[in-house]
Amino acid sequence: MRILVYDTAADSGGAVTVLESFYEEFSKDTKNRYVFVLGRYELQRTENIRVLRYPWVKKSPLHRLYFEWVKAPRIIKKYRIDRVLSLQNITLPRAGVPQDVYEHNALPFSEYRFRLRGGYRPWLTQQLLGRMMKHSIRRARKVMVQTRWMKEAIVRQCGIPGEKVEVKFPAVEMLQTEAWQLDDARPAFLYPANASAYKNHRTLLAACKLLKERGFSDYRMIWTVTGEENDGIREMKKAAERERLPIEFRGPVPRRELFDLYASSVLVFPSYVETVGMPLLEAQSVRAPLLAADCLYARDIAGDYERAEFLPVFEAEAWCAAMQKWLEK
Repeated sequence: MRILVYDTAADSGGAVTVLESFYEEFSKDTKNRYVFVLGRYELQRTENIRVLRYPWVKKSPLHRLYFEWVKAPRIIKKYRIDRVLSLQNITLPRAGVPQDVYEHNALPFSEYRFRLRGGYRPWLTQQLLGRMMKHSIRRARKVMVQTRWMKEAIVRQCGIPGEKVEVKFPAVEMLQTEAWQLDDARPAFLYPANASAYKNHRTLLAACKLLKERGFSDYRMIWTVTGEENDGIREMKKAAERERLPIEFRGPVPRRELFDLYASSVLVFPSYVETVGMPLLEAQSVRAPLLAADCLYARDIAGDYERAEFLPVFEAEAWCAAMQKWLEK
């Protein structure tokens, strides 16, 4: 069988992790032949994998539309493709062959519904991309997701049988560290997340203000944002400096350093939209305690972990109280 793997969008982060995991898996498959259709990202050709790159696809939405509606059907015909696997959440519109789709965008299925005023981009993703994704899911031969909660949400929201959805957990490399140990003199809380609004840094900021009011300031709150990513984050950085809160705007850190931080911190994770919430899994690998938003994704990943505590998403008082317990220890 000849299978086309479509992923012109992947060029960094989690999307590349997903792409490379499929590449590694398919490179060992001696029964089928694969054609990987990519954008800017590079993969090596193997005995059973042909790699086609089209960097121009990402120039504009019009370039992508042309590729999906005109160029992709030609590639499918040229290489006599029997099946398509789309790693971009939606199926190709004119493939003419059975398609499988890998869903890794949680926004359309999240329990939290955005409003236009509350966040234009996530609202648009839920409204526009969400409809496209659900249409693709209904017409796909098979759907792959990363977590149980997404399978349950997709089955419920799309009205499809459960056997059509496969949970395929992403491959994650865990790094070895020293045994977990919190600095008694100046404990650290770690929040590894980007600057998206739904990562909910604002609740942690409010919790830190409450801690200061209660006389707690001798600790570190480490964020992996620089404080310059967007207006919301810049505003929070100014507030932290004005209030003299012990928040460190560390910016992105290398993976080795990140695992060392896991091994010496309490993980705080108030994000209310995630597919997996990978830091929850990574922190468990070093036996770190974690404070997580009480959301479906977090319960799915860390519900059985005895060092996990789940807190109301937007209640700064609850986050403050949970952190205060660690400071009093």
